[in-house]
Parts: sequence; structure tokens; C-alpha cells
Amino acid sequence: MNKEPDKFVKIPGSERTALPNARKVRDVDPNEQILVTVLVRRPSVTPDLQNINAHAINQRSYMSREAFKVEHEIDPEDLKKLKEFAHQYGLTVKEINEAAGTVVLIGTTEAFSKAFRVELSHYEHPNFTYRGRTGHVHIPDSLVGIVEAVLGLDNRPQTLPHFRILKESEGFVRSNALRVSYTPPQVAQLYHFPTVIDCSRQCIGIIELGGGYRSDDLMSYFSSLKLSIPKITDISIDGVQNAPTGDPNGPDGEVVLDIEVAASVAPNVQIAVYFAPNTDSGFLNAISKAIHDSTNKPSVISISWGNSESQWTPQAMQAMNRVFQDAAALGVTICCASGDRGSSDGINDHLLHVDFPASSPYVLGCGGTRLEGSGQSITKEVVWNEGKDSGTGGGISDVFDLPSWQADAHVPSSPNPGGRRGRGVPDVAGNADPVTGYEVLADGQKFIVGGTSAVAPLWAGLLAILNEKLGHPVGFVNPILYSLANHDSAFHDIISGNNDTNRETGLFAAQPGWDACTGLGSPNGTNLLNALSKNLSTH
Repeated sequence: MNKEPDKFVKIPGSERTALPNARKVRDVDPNEQILVTVLVRRPSVTPDLQNINAHAINQRSYMSREAFKVEHEIDPEDLKKLKEFAHQYGLTVKEINEAAGTVVLIGTTEAFSKAFRVELSHYEHPNFTYRGRTGHVHIPDSLVGIVEAVLGLDNRPQTLPHFRILKESEGFVRSNALRVSYTPPQVAQLYHFPTVIDCSRQCIGIIELGGGYRSDDLMSYFSSLKLSIPKITDISIDGVQNAPTGDPNGPDGEVVLDIEVAASVAPNVQIAVYFAPNTDSGFLNAISKAIHDSTNKPSVISISWGNSESQWTPQAMQAMNRVFQDAAALGVTICCASGDRGSSDGINDHLLHVDFPASSPYVLGCGGTRLEGSGQSITKEVVWNEGKDSGTGGGISDVFDLPSWQADAHVPSSPNPGGRRGRGVPDVAGNADPVTGYEVLADGQKFIVGGTSAVAPLWAGLLAILNEKLGHPVGFVNPILYSLANHDSAFHDIISGNNDTNRETGLFAAQPGWDACTGLGSPNGTNLLNALSKNLSTH
């Protein structure tokens, strides 16, 4: 008797449309080999998070990566069903991250098209070409409830790096703006980072979705600052490696900015750089590897790449949010740039948008300011907004609900139709304006760079210092930061400016307390350390 054919159903949230200004130009080569990532269900980490957040910092009992794998790995029966399905369609399992619940499959585009009932084509965009699909991804009903997401069939560039090189000719530099630049240690000094610290026991993970660095640049840079050259480990994801392009205006500028800022403000810290493709699949695999990396064991991860929530599929955001929850359970802090294109996040649809992954409730969203001062004295700090798509991202999430720890932060309803009560972005801020930017060295050239891309590694460096000083990782720090009393002076509250980069007055403006431009404010590192020290249990 013939076996009844499988009934296929849509994966919720997997629908894709062609990019604006992109057109289908040809079919894909049916024999081309591609990688696709499948996210498989696992036991929930929610009970672990509830237990962790109920305790003082030094009483938080984080799971080890080894214990997490044992308690939360993929059910063998689920994995067996997925392998049988893959074999049926001529696909091969290339890699399994059992702790993260991801399975990477390899096979031909023809086989994947049949397996997931999609039509793959090449699309031409004015700036690039990509392999794309439209509509939903489908799975057989036997895998419903087991497979939560399928990523990588479409390999359009998923994110943008959030850095800006200062150029005299660019319109975003206002003629009346005071122009000054700082080394990262000078910014750390203005923010009163704790000093006389050795972070050699700490590791910061950095996610990079393109480009690379040159070792001789880093040697020259750290030598010029009279700092020891950090130990850097490169981790290749899906075949992507450290590959500098020679153009600092491209992704090299992002890679070098992240490393030079993080490593120069946290002396002797170890750096692990995870190089991955700039696709939803590559991004997920990179953060999964970093969070569950039992070799390098980063306690803080810096992410300076992102895109408007509207440019992601819901399945991809939920997949990444799940692994961010893993980070919280493991005591790993994730710092994410909030974007560089103001409250619209560069989307020209007359609505306001926030950047993902900064909008995930399990990451620390990092916004931007313009910083003026010298030594340890800040003379002026306002919202970064240099006009026309050059200003800090921030606003209200269209995807994630208002988290409990923001309940008393007076997060407004979204100005978008419907007035949604969502997660407020960012959580914290730091210097990001190119006009008051960071001095970096990339591809043999010195530049002044800004963008919220600088703020994520700046906060990652501060958190590495705090982890070392406290003797315990702060981990998922958001609930603690929002609970700090105002008299602790852990933040420099930004009360001037807005982040509407396309009009004169913004819908979101800086104000006392939390706001959708700079969050709680920029850090006073020493006061923050003292405030967190009070959070330590004496029992």
C-alpha cells in the first residue's frame, strides 16, 4: 500500500516579499549547494530566567554551558524526525548546535525548493543581487510544533552596520557643531569607568557580518595608546572568515571600531570575533555559537549590526529572541546598537520604527549622544541628531511587548496608528555623534568614527570591567539597571534633543528619566559599580 503523501503547512511568520526596487532576473542553478538553518523546539528557559531575576547579582545561579546543553538540548525523537525528512529530500545534516537547537542542512537549491515548497530565484537590486523567495516556507505536518523556523533559503543582506565616518563634505555635519574627537580611553575617562583593572579573565564576543581587520593596524593602534595588544580569537561561521576588504568605509570600519573600542576601554580583555554571512541564518548561527561557546566563554557580547523590525520576518526575530533568552540564563549580557537613522530607522513610510536586535527585551539597547568635555568633566551631552538620517535610533517596538522591568519607566505608547504599548528602545546611551567621534585606525588609515556601533562595544567594555570588579557576571542586567535609585547617579541623564532626523521637532524628545532617544542615559561607570555593589547579597 502506498504511503499517503505528506500534507504541507505554512510556517507562521515566514513570509517574504521581494525587496523594494529589486526584480527577479533568473532562476537559481538547481545544482547550487546552499546552507539552511532549521530552528528546532527545545525545553523552555523561562523558569530559569524567573529564578535568576529574583536574586541579587552574586546569588544569581547561572547555568553552565555544559549543564544548559544537558537540560535544554533537542529531543532525540525530534532530531530523528528532522533527519528522516532531510534524507527523504536529499538533504544532509552539516552541523548541529544541540544547546541552541539549531540544525544546519546542506543540499542543492532544487532539493530545498522541494523540501520546503518554495521557489528560489535570483533578484537584482540596485546595490546587490541576492537569492530570494516570496511567500511562506512550508513544512510537512509531521514537523509542525517541532520546527519553529527555517532560515537561509533567502540570502538577502539582513542587516546594516551602525557606524558613521566623519567626512567634512557630508551634509550630516552641521556647520555650527563643535568638532572634537576622542580616543576610546578618553571617552571612558569622561564616563568615569573604573580604573586600575585587569580584565584578562573576561572575554567579550563581537559579532561581525562582513569585512575584517589587519593585525598590523591593531598593533599600531594599541601601541599608540600605550596599551597591550589584546588576545583576539577568530571564529568562522558558515565558512566566513576574517577578510578585510581594504576599504574602511565598508564593513572593515565596523569590525575595527568594535575591536578597538571594546579592547581599549577594558584593559587586557580577551576578544572573540564571530565572522558570519550577513543573512538571517548567518546572524542566528553567529549569536548561537557565541552564546553557547564553551571554549572562549564570552560573558558579554557586542552587536553593532541591525535593521528595522519591519525588514525582518517574524520567524527570524523570534528565533533570535530565543537565543537571547539563552544568554540571560547563562549570565551573558548582550549589547546592541540601536541604529543610526533616527526614529524612522531609515524607513520612508511615514511611520516610526526601531532597530532589531536592539528591540529584543533580552538585550541592552545602546543609543547615542553628542559628548563634549575633557578629562573627567562632561561640559555638555545631548541626543545625537545631526539631521537627515544621522541620529540615534529609538522608539517603541512594533513586535515586543512592554517588559515588566520597564513598567515604571513611563514608556509612552507608540505614535504609530493603534498606539501600541511596546518595548521601549534604547535602554542606555553613550557617545555616538561623528562630530564628537572616536579616533580609530582601519586599513592603514586614521579616521574619526561615530554611530551607535561605537556605543555597543563601549558598554560591552564597561560590563566586562563590572564583571571583573564584582567577581560575578551581571548577566541579564536590564531589570537591575531600571531598578537603580536616582540618587545612585549611575547615569548621566540626557535632557536635551530629539531623534527625529527628518523634521525640526521630534515625536521622541529627551526628558528627565528614561526616554526613547537615550534610554536611562550615559554611564557613570564608578557610580554604576557602586550601585551594583549594593545589589550584592551579604548573606
